[in-house]
Amino acid sequence: MPHAHLLVVDDEPSILTTLQKALTLEGYSVDVAGGVKVADEKLKKRSYDLCLFDVQLPDGDGITLLAQIRAAKNEVPVIMMSGHATIDTAVKATRLGALNFLEKPINTDALLIAVETALRLQRAETEARELRVASGTTGELVGESGPIKKLVEQIARAAKSSASVLVTGERGTGKELVARAIHQLSPRAKGPLEKLNCAALPSELIESELFGHEAGAFTGATKQRRGKFERASGGTLFLDEVGDMPLPMQAKLLRVLQEREIERVGGNETIKVDTRVVAATNRDLVKACESDVFRADLYDRLNVVPLHIPPLRARREDVPLLARHFLELASKANDRPGMRIEEDAIQVLVAYSFPGNVRELRNLTERLVILTPDDVIRAVDVRNCLPGGGSPKAQGLYRPGVPFRVLVEESERQILQDALAHHGGQMAATARALDLERSHLYKKARALGLRGDSKSDEEDAG
Repeated sequence: MPHAHLLVVDDEPSILTTLQKALTLEGYSVDVAGGVKVADEKLKKRSYDLCLFDVQLPDGDGITLLAQIRAAKNEVPVIMMSGHATIDTAVKATRLGALNFLEKPINTDALLIAVETALRLQRAETEARELRVASGTTGELVGESGPIKKLVEQIARAAKSSASVLVTGERGTGKELVARAIHQLSPRAKGPLEKLNCAALPSELIESELFGHEAGAFTGATKQRRGKFERASGGTLFLDEVGDMPLPMQAKLLRVLQEREIERVGGNETIKVDTRVVAATNRDLVKACESDVFRADLYDRLNVVPLHIPPLRARREDVPLLARHFLELASKANDRPGMRIEEDAIQVLVAYSFPGNVRELRNLTERLVILTPDDVIRAVDVRNCLPGGGSPKAQGLYRPGVPFRVLVEESERQILQDALAHHGGQMAATARALDLERSHLYKKARALGLRGDSKSDEEDAG
């Protein structure tokens, strides 16, 4: 795979020259090192796509070097090389994660095949991790809509850095899921992921939770305790509902983000931390800054990489996929295998606004699995479980915070859905009843994700 950056470590200059030339001719970028010390320095300065280590080196051995980089949580693919390898050596290298073992003298064709295979395997593993997030194996990121695909791409890009991320979105959209995905796709994936809900704790306890405390720091502090920042060092700290953090704590959080060091409550020792922060809120922090209830400088520190999760009503085309996904999960969890949902029931779900977003859809699906008497979920079952039967009229046409465009779209969808149901799904009859051009009705229904009965339309046209 050309354009990859490789590091070759060997103590024989002639072998380094030969391997570097062969790999460079194939389009790879190649660095070389003659020993463990130089290799270690190069590995600390940059990341590589693949390393080739000789077993015997003048200042150590390749097995030890491999063990060191694995201990440092560097998962770069490694191929070992040796002119006098033993089975014991090969077993040690394999246990440490070496992908291949090449015997010297190195055959060029075998070398290139081994390198290409290792790089393809690494790329496949990376794509598999990203696919797990994109396909939503944990649930709420399921979707084929433009907004969700864009979000998944942004998550993958954001994960590669260590910059702070601010995730915004309404309640129930899956902000914690996004934080978890960022961590899992990042170089910190093998490190800890800690979480703190800033709205769930009294202000006097947040500092201790974040920074820890020394024994005797306050009443009840009988022993030393590490805080979230310290425990998450080398990994990620998710600060949920960060918009509800008290102002005094905002100043202390800002200092930690700037200095990358903490002091436990009741202590005076400065502790360095390497913790990435992903924060989330459903509040408008810009307005909060204007109202002086949230620090503008902290907002700037947190908002280095902004990610916004769209509400479910903005990606209605994902509702059928999500509903069927949650139906499968709920059926297994409640020992009701084989349950299915009819298309008319799906359309009722699509028409509903879901103010609680994906969380509400998941809970509703489980409720349907539990309460539906037989193995088929129909439209009437869904309406019976929705507030006011699921109609926009029963919910109230106006809802604070929902754009006019969305409210109109919801009303149009409900009107067309009811009209199509009244006329047996016949587009032509529905268009006549609504005094609409049939082509306009087709276009409008398609835009709103509704379908009529094509067979009935053909008969009507005939």
